[in-house]
Amino acid sequence: MFAITGITGQVGGVVAQRLIAQGQAVRAVVRSAEKGAAWAARGCEVALADMHDAHALQRAFAGTRGVFVLLPPVFDPAPDFAESKRNIAALRDALIAARPERVVVLSTIGAQATQPNLLKQLGLMEDALRSLPMPVAFLRAAWFYENAVWDVEPARTTGVIPSFLQPLDKPVPMVATADIGRVAAQLLLETWQGARVVELEGPRRVTPNELATAFAEALDQPVRMETVARGEWDALFRAQGMNNPLPRMQMLDGFNEGWIEFETPATSLKGEVALDTVIRELVTR
Repeated sequence: MFAITGITGQVGGVVAQRLIAQGQAVRAVVRSAEKGAAWAARGCEVALADMHDAHALQRAFAGTRGVFVLLPPVFDPAPDFAESKRNIAALRDALIAARPERVVVLSTIGAQATQPNLLKQLGLMEDALRSLPMPVAFLRAAWFYENAVWDVEPARTTGVIPSFLQPLDKPVPMVATADIGRVAAQLLLETWQGARVVELEGPRRVTPNELATAFAEALDQPVRMETVARGEWDALFRAQGMNNPLPRMQMLDGFNEGWIEFETPATSLKGEVALDTVIRELVTR
């Protein structure tokens, strides 16, 4: 039995589907029976747990061969990341009490960076879970191709995509959620000792200009990228409803300046899914 958190999302769903396809038993960890209904229909057990509820998580993780951990994303965090710290503490307590055979944690490129930024939440999770008494693997994934879902509307309606990633010809490590879920499922079936880090990106790095080209081909119309000046970010993000945009801005700085990078980029795993495949799927949703 494998317990999967985040199963209703893109990555967790792929992890579960991969395991089910291999005849493995899956326990869907969800916040409500309604969210688990589709997985129950596929033969999964369903465990109800909020990610800040250590006791419910312990019950969800108990008796399992492995647990896939996905920290709920907080895009507009408190300055001290209080929301994520609460969930991380609950996850750690639950895993120690439940003692699954192994744990696979979805982390991020740049989790090891010392500079403050939005991804620090996942660095904090690595720090907290690294000393677990069972084997733990941190799957550090690159920027998701699927983040481009926010670019579909401007690409289609105006042909111009505002880019915070810049310069526009700078290659960025990106990856498809299908590859992340595939590798996570593989890791859950492996055996190792202690803590390990697995870094994953797509078949090749992608520039913002190449992202625009992929949209142009998928939409069969001209599409181009246009940089958003750094000095405009704070006001723009606040206008979109953010209360604390600084961590997001620092994260973008990290990608643009190159200090958000894999710890050992020469040995990163390469995914199988190409950017064009994901962009075509996004524009046809």
